[in-house]
Amino acid sequence: MTAGDRSGPEYGPDPEATPAQLRSLEQSLLDAEMRRDRTRVRALLAENFVEFGSSGRIWTRNSIIELLSRETDFVPPAIEDFRCAMLAAKVALVTYRTVRTDPETGEVLTSLRSSIWTWEADCWRMRFHQGTRTPPERSQR
Repeated sequence: MTAGDRSGPEYGPDPEATPAQLRSLEQSLLDAEMRRDRTRVRALLAENFVEFGSSGRIWTRNSIIELLSRETDFVPPAIEDFRCAMLAAKVALVTYRTVRTDPETGEVLTSLRSSIWTWEADCWRMRFHQGTRTPPERSQR
């Protein structure tokens, strides 16, 4: 770390790099192989992680890791309209839309998603996630 560097354990994340880092982490959680890897998913989710699923179900860290590890037919969506806002020095809110086509029906499925990431132990960890299904025409900003 150089004298002018203001990222790392003492200062927190690099604010200029944060949006790209968090987009990459969100994208990794939409990768089918990554989602089945319990160790890698556990490393990205905070101990007190909570997800409000698009079904209305509330997921804990352990329950979502278990669910993802058993997925066999996950179709990765595309991320659109990704935005990152710093809520505090070590807390970020990301919002985006996902779009995918159901391979069986051909239906275009869209969701609005939001995640809160916290900088813990010199890395980003997801603390909260919510996905809300929406018709394609209603998810435009």
